[in-house]
Amino acid sequence: MKTNNVSASVYLAASISLILGTQAQAAQPMPASMEEMWKIIQQQQKEIETLKAKSGENASLQQEVSELKQAQKQQGQAVPQVGAAAVVPAAAGSKGELERKTDVLAGEVEKLKTQLFIPESREYKSQYGLGPAASNVYRVNRGLSIGGYGEAMYTNYVDNNGNDGNKDSADLERAVIYLGYKFNDWIILNNEIEFEHATTGEGDEEKGEVSVEFSQLDFLLDPKYNIRTGLMLVPMGFINEMHEPTTFHGNRRPDVERYIIPSTWREMGAGLFGEILPGLEYRMYAMNGLNADGFANTGIREGRQGGSSSLAEDFAFTGRVDYSPAEVPGLTVGASTFLGNSGQDNTVDYDGHKVDVFTQLYEGHIQYRYRGLELRALGAWGSVDDTEYLNPPLGADGPVGSESFGWYVEAAHDIMPFIWKDSSQYLAPFFRVERYDTLAAVATDPDTGQSFDKSTGLDRWIYQAGLSYKPIDNIVIKADYRNIDDRKQPPSGNAGDEFNLGFGLIY
Repeated sequence: MKTNNVSASVYLAASISLILGTQAQAAQPMPASMEEMWKIIQQQQKEIETLKAKSGENASLQQEVSELKQAQKQQGQAVPQVGAAAVVPAAAGSKGELERKTDVLAGEVEKLKTQLFIPESREYKSQYGLGPAASNVYRVNRGLSIGGYGEAMYTNYVDNNGNDGNKDSADLERAVIYLGYKFNDWIILNNEIEFEHATTGEGDEEKGEVSVEFSQLDFLLDPKYNIRTGLMLVPMGFINEMHEPTTFHGNRRPDVERYIIPSTWREMGAGLFGEILPGLEYRMYAMNGLNADGFANTGIREGRQGGSSSLAEDFAFTGRVDYSPAEVPGLTVGASTFLGNSGQDNTVDYDGHKVDVFTQLYEGHIQYRYRGLELRALGAWGSVDDTEYLNPPLGADGPVGSESFGWYVEAAHDIMPFIWKDSSQYLAPFFRVERYDTLAAVATDPDTGQSFDKSTGLDRWIYQAGLSYKPIDNIVIKADYRNIDDRKQPPSGNAGDEFNLGFGLIY
């Protein structure tokens, strides 16, 4: 009996020590990698089996003591109160406690397994130049990531400016799905699939279409240098990469980032990205060039190829740097460029001239956020060579500009803390001024020696004011008024002043 007492004591001490060790381990922070998490799961499963084995041994010991007591009673012997009898309550208590702690530990293992695939909460934070929802895939442990965004708008033309085509409208502008897959800690696939205007229509962008906005494969090698390839967003301006509706004011994206920087702009290619120094980030890619067949008096926008059987006779280079100094929280200063030929070897052959159509675009931007104050400014300038040869075949509606420019400034302030001090909601009035000209300069006709006609194109001042309200960070309700002063088009072609009301969301 002395041997059994010692065994029971050893079993109890080992079990308590094991449980305490397991609980201490469970209190540690969630491991960062999948491999570490599976190691913990396997270790805890072994501990569960050990606890079950100990519980079984204690049950066997209890049975043995019970049989001994029964035999002593039949022989008329007194049952000792110390020794074997003392083991009974200890073993019984030990068994119940072990079973309880085994169940708790098993529950923790199941919870840990679940967290490998279904996070309890989602953090919305921009990474690697992408919007908050598009960055979800970088923060999952492994496997599939789903997110997206959407935006809808009602437009009322307060003054159609003599243009009968300016009719009030209601439109589900975009419904977007992000599908990402994290193969492991360093290889990640990210996709954006966009449905425009609630239908595919006839494949016409104005009537609706389905398109892949980007589909890129990232190889995360080192914070300073990583590889990206596939259908990638050109890293220019504020909107082209980060165009989720909760990240900018106004229902419509700034015109400067539609006509001068032709957002949304994506091309096939490969390149590098990373953070060279603390706060200094870069992205630089080699991509297929634009197709000058689509250039017009309204800019280079229709020269985008978008990964759809893109011509790749000519390639381009694009690069961007952003600096966010730690000494000035909330400040970001950056610049970007796009350089490359757009002739694609089959665009124009005018009087024996095979043209390269070298296209260059430069952009600089600055953003500052401090205690609810938000300031943005952006300027862009572009140049297209060989437009004197492009204009005869392409300039039916007006010449292609040899130079274009645009800029805008914007200010907003979150006033909710002044209205409701303890609220986590957001309410910001904003004001934006835009100026751009798609025909800032035109070439000279080589036959006549006269400059091409500059009276067409887009030469506009836009004054815009409105409100952005976020009941939660994922949803924004927007109202704004745009006054558009079009200085080149005749009145029949003018854009009218408009009031816009809409909403946007990310998930």
